[in-house]
Amino acid sequence: MQAVSSDSAQAFLRGLFKAAVSAVQAENCLPPHLQTLAPVKGRTLVLGAGKAAAAMAAVVQKELPGPLEGLVVTRYGHGAPAPVPGIEILEAAHPVPDDMSQEAARRMLALARTLGPDDRLVFLASGGASSVLSLPAEGFSFKDKQALMKHLLYSGASIHEINCVRKHVSAIKGGRLALAAGAADVVTFVISDVPGDALSDVGSGPTLADPTSLQDARDIISHCGAPEGSPVLDVLAQAKNETTAVLPPNWRASLVACAADSLSAAEGSARRQGFDVINLGPDLEGDASTLGRAHAAM
Repeated sequence: MQAVSSDSAQAFLRGLFKAAVSAVQAENCLPPHLQTLAPVKGRTLVLGAGKAAAAMAAVVQKELPGPLEGLVVTRYGHGAPAPVPGIEILEAAHPVPDDMSQEAARRMLALARTLGPDDRLVFLASGGASSVLSLPAEGFSFKDKQALMKHLLYSGASIHEINCVRKHVSAIKGGRLALAAGAADVVTFVISDVPGDALSDVGSGPTLADPTSLQDARDIISHCGAPEGSPVLDVLAQAKNETTAVLPPNWRASLVACAADSLSAAEGSARRQGFDVINLGPDLEGDASTLGRAHAAM
């Protein structure tokens, strides 16, 4: 293994970080997927949510032919450096949703309902989407949802468990945004930040079928608990809050980039500089400080 002096160590690590980030930047990973889209007769509506939503929207606007319209929501401070023609960019809170998260969700549902069978909905999903795009199910207030998400975050629930509950107490997640688009073509592009890269876990799948059920969500609440006085179990007892389990033929989705791509890029950069590499893979879960100590001890 090649030795690294203290003077060059920082530059070396920054280089690995740059390689990892570049591999999953929208401008580098999204264009090949957009090139597979055939034109549609009608409108193309671009919606999206997550920390990469503004960057993804800018790429879509540049790469797709014809007039586009749309709305995306990202985390505060993650907006595009310049306006994206035809696509409005909102900002909302992360990791706990705020009023702008609700505003974005209401507006996206309204826009999706304007689509017809000759139109296309392009949805752009990335990490953080579950928080910045949030609208509670009927009978579950926004304060109820905020309190529940805080409780689950601090309870030790996994991201998969949190997303399962989110989908079943939401008016937009778990495929409900795609359902609002009716017979329109629905295409979802995902930059994943979740272990295992289950596409329906990114943003809690507003435009995707959901493999989890109301019973799964009830089991998670039984295990993790809920804030005192929360109506979550009442909401989870209602059949209308079940999610779509099967992907309709007019819905499709593609994984654009994921943590494994970043790790592979960093590994390649290190190997080209003469280093042996142990790649632990992307599916690590748990407390960051605990994992960091375990890595350092290797």
